[in-house]
Amino acid sequence: MEKKFEFYKNNEMKEFILDGNNFSDLEGFYTEIDKLLTKELDWKTGHGLDAFNDLLRGGFGVHEYEEPIIIKWINYEKSKKNLGNETILTLLEIFLDCDNSGHSCKVEIFY
Repeated sequence: MEKKFEFYKNNEMKEFILDGNNFSDLEGFYTEIDKLLTKELDWKTGHGLDAFNDLLRGGFGVHEYEEPIIIKWINYEKSKKNLGNETILTLLEIFLDCDNSGHSCKVEIFY
């Protein structure tokens, strides 16, 4: 199956700030992502890589299902130090949809 590329102007994409100062471990990362990408749910999301991928796909009250988004990851260096290179690379692969799971997410990193 051929991947279809779509281009969006930044002002057409919702932007979210992920602050590395707000978490120091993977569980804290999942909690922070929940705060950013969910709204008014009457149930709790899972805290794992598959659930994280689902949140990026949308439909949880903040952005529509498959709506493209931008994540601005500030204090990234702190996150990298706290989570470790392997975990950071795994998270970035999910953010960037390296396995073509169906979401459109751009990540901007700020040290």
